[in-house]
Amino acid sequence: MLRILPLLLVPALWVYAFVDCLATPEERVRGLPKTGWGLIVLLFGGVLIGPVAWLVAGRVRHGAAPVAPDDGPAFLRRLAEENRRGGSLLEDGEAGPRRREEELCRREAGERGKRQERQERQERDGRDREDG
Repeated sequence: MLRILPLLLVPALWVYAFVDCLATPEERVRGLPKTGWGLIVLLFGGVLIGPVAWLVAGRVRHGAAPVAPDDGPAFLRRLAEENRRGGSLLEDGEAGPRRREEELCRREAGERGKRQERQERQERDGRDREDG
């Protein structure tokens, strides 16, 4: 199995480098024109010189890794300002659920009160029938 692995990796890297070269926009190619890099990858792909040269020197590397929104400098700056002012973004975010919870409690209390009134009315009606 280990003897077959290099035989599979070489063509895979060759194809990857060639497709990457074709898919890369012209303005992101360094050193040579895009067609020149494509020829180098094709001609020297079997010995890995072409694909490795393309991956190392031919294309412009992407910038820094993307930053998660909650790790972004603007968010962290705003968070620090909120903490300095005494408020908290977390507290603001919890206000909505707290409001909904209070509303549900009020509704449940109202329904309980209506249920009790209905039971009392039924009990009175039952007593009135017994008396009548």
